[in-house]
Amino acid sequence: MKTFLLVIQLIIAITLLTLILMQNSKGGLTSSMGGMDFYRTKRGAEKIVFTATIIFSILFFVITILNMLVR
Repeated sequence: MKTFLLVIQLIIAITLLTLILMQNSKGGLTSSMGGMDFYRTKRGAEKIVFTATIIFSILFFVITILNMLVR
């Protein structure tokens, strides 16, 4: 069981890393400090990648906790 959880955790980590790197670099803290005056909503593929990043980060957290509890 421990080996299975480690493999799943590795797959989720690689997927999460890929999703983070796919995101647009124009948003975030740098745009709020730079003085952008408009609010832009996420649409299409950008919204799917954003939502998938949140889901995979929660999955990674849950699998990590389960991996600590399993002996």
